[in-house]
Amino acid sequence: MVTAVGGHGGYSGGKQFILAEELREKLSDIRYDKVLIVKLVDIVDFNGSFLARIRDIAGANPIILVVTKVDLLPKGTDLNCVGDWVVEATMKKKLNVISVHLTSSKSLVGIAGVISEIRKERKGRDVYVLGSANVGKSAFISAILKMMAKKDPVAAAAHKYKPMQSAVPGTTLGRIKIEAFQGGNFFDTPGVHLHHRQAAVVHSEDLPSLAPQSRLRGQSFPVMSKSNLAATDTIGLNGFSIFWGGLVRIDVLKVLPQTCLTFFGPRKLPILMVPTAEADEFYHKEVGVLLTPPSEKQRELWPGLQSVSQLKIKFEDQKRYSTLFKLLAV
Repeated sequence: MVTAVGGHGGYSGGKQFILAEELREKLSDIRYDKVLIVKLVDIVDFNGSFLARIRDIAGANPIILVVTKVDLLPKGTDLNCVGDWVVEATMKKKLNVISVHLTSSKSLVGIAGVISEIRKERKGRDVYVLGSANVGKSAFISAILKMMAKKDPVAAAAHKYKPMQSAVPGTTLGRIKIEAFQGGNFFDTPGVHLHHRQAAVVHSEDLPSLAPQSRLRGQSFPVMSKSNLAATDTIGLNGFSIFWGGLVRIDVLKVLPQTCLTFFGPRKLPILMVPTAEADEFYHKEVGVLLTPPSEKQRELWPGLQSVSQLKIKFEDQKRYSTLFKLLAV
């Protein structure tokens, strides 16, 4: 398990960084064996943490898809709707997914269901846990062994195992066998670091500010209060840019006067709004100061906002024109 993809922030020592492609190659022989795959995906970053080319590793082997960190979803979230969305999104990837489970290693929600499914589908085969880095794999394995240990003496002995949470680049990468079953093994695998995720760009010291520790709460713009509620038409977002730390900038190109944008993310990540005409100068001046991450000492090495895309949201009501945004990100 490595702390960053080569050439991007993270741990600066060690012999060399291991790329995701190299790690995939080390695990590729799994596809030729008859095994059961438990694949983890972070609900807070579903598409970003969903390993691309997972079939290169899993082959035609059955996959139990485990969605982690559901305890971070906003209060009142309908988990049935989330589950339906996950199933629909997964079907498009054409994988041999036999079941989907929404879980929380913190509250143990859904963990018993995963254990039951593993016991049902294992059929003497080895079980491999796969997931990208920071997906909550270590916490998941600890939770599953803890719950299994209550009834299974084999799992009780395995519960002493401490999952791989960090390691220095250049150390041996590979699977670690955990004897959690009779007549089969449970394998912990290194977390795959993906270059398109923020963890590959943001320095390791700044990563804690991006990791939500409690339920996500929305922060809306423009901020509505009783005093300005009546003046909604004059407040609008048109002509403004919103910065999400130093990571994201959204230029509002064309929206209805009543449009309100709500951001869900870590509380430590500042959200600031300025006129678009002043946005370039504001970012250059405040990145690493008001706009963090990056931290001030990482400011000189910061690549800036490099990715640009345009987002258009169409309304079903023909009388209302479309909403148009310009998105810039690291």
